[in-house]
Amino acid sequence: MTHRVLFKGRLFLYLPLLLLAFLFVPSHAGAQDLFEIQVYPYETVAPRHTMFEFHMNFFPSGTKTSENGKYPVHHQFHFTTEITHGITEHFELAGYIVTAWAPEHGFKLAGARVRPRFRLPEKWRLPFKFSLSTEVGFNKHQFDANTITLELRPIIEKEFGKWYLSFNPDFSKSFKGEDSHEGFVFEPGFKASYAVTKKVEPGIEYYAETGPVAHFHPLDDQHHIIFGTVDFNTTPNWELNFGVGRGLTGSSEHWIVKWIVGYRFGF
Repeated sequence: MTHRVLFKGRLFLYLPLLLLAFLFVPSHAGAQDLFEIQVYPYETVAPRHTMFEFHMNFFPSGTKTSENGKYPVHHQFHFTTEITHGITEHFELAGYIVTAWAPEHGFKLAGARVRPRFRLPEKWRLPFKFSLSTEVGFNKHQFDANTITLELRPIIEKEFGKWYLSFNPDFSKSFKGEDSHEGFVFEPGFKASYAVTKKVEPGIEYYAETGPVAHFHPLDDQHHIIFGTVDFNTTPNWELNFGVGRGLTGSSEHWIVKWIVGYRFGF
């Protein structure tokens, strides 16, 4: 029995490394996710509990040109509803409805997503907390040139006293659309925050889309956005996040304002 437990533990540890090795194949850069702008935490929703999250993003200054039928992002407002249910102590399942308001086009359904996620038990006492999110997206071509996508998001989390760090080395693949003939694209996300009080936690969040894992695009063609953020930890059941982001390269969206409001309850 001891040997079986050790084997399973090693399997879970090696699985992310094998997955990353598989992803190192040539590809072409896609587009950053501008609907769910979040660095994922390690924790999953508890069993028999459900969490509702609302992601709201506004683009006061963004791209103004339209390519291949895709709407310009300038002055768009994105509203995403996420419902996550805890299946087991270490596994959750989420579904998304993605909507947007676009100037001159009005309110539109932008797509839907399904996301299972598992986490490794804390009792294993690893040097960091680890979970893995797998998301399948079905997107409208007016908002994403790739209409069926897969996202693999490892989540690496660590806390040092009042400091909180989370790194999401995200990999995405198109199965239908403009980049379906290409491989995986690297889209890392990083968050660092500091709890100045028990309820207020300011920080920074960074998001990028660098292109092919094997050979990144030139810097001017990459997407890099940095946010100043604040989390309000009012009660264990509420999640409140606010941020203002600025694009760092010419191809990035210029300014983004984002809100995340979440609430979990027993179900």
